[in-house]
Amino acid sequence: MAYIPLILVVAVLAWFVAAYNKLVRFRNQIKNAWHQIDVQLKRRYDLIPNLVEVVKDYMAYEQETLTRVIEARGAALSAKGPAAQAKAEGLLTETLKSLFAVVEKYPELKANQNVASLQEELTGTENKISFARQFYNDSVMTYNNAIQSIPTNFIASFFNFAQEAYFETEPESRAVPKASLR
Repeated sequence: MAYIPLILVVAVLAWFVAAYNKLVRFRNQIKNAWHQIDVQLKRRYDLIPNLVEVVKDYMAYEQETLTRVIEARGAALSAKGPAAQAKAEGLLTETLKSLFAVVEKYPELKANQNVASLQEELTGTENKISFARQFYNDSVMTYNNAIQSIPTNFIASFFNFAQEAYFETEPESRAVPKASLR
């Protein structure tokens, strides 16, 4: 009978340690997921100067487009945190789309194997970035659910586990593009 309080204390302590460790594991998973996004973004950033270098000689009259791509890349490189990164990435994606639209105007550029290869590599990288963002947001959801749910929310508030932000797209990127056959 004297062991019952001791057993209860040990059980509560074991639960406390397990809950704390779960929160730490979720927080570390978010950090890992963010680093996976970062790896793919770096890959993207490394490809962009190569693409610009290949197309710039063909596009003498399109220097403004190339300048916008380079500036957007610079802004994306210096962005910090999910919200700023999402905004910068949205701008970079838009400028890349405009670059690819311009490339379509130049038949010799479309036929250039280096351009085609770089476009294909960028498309593959965009897909990897998309999957990494999805994993990051899934990790954030799991973590945020854990720190908001009873009883782990008591541990989370005591040890200052704060909610994490989702990697959200800019509202402009949600707009449906206009299609025209003319």
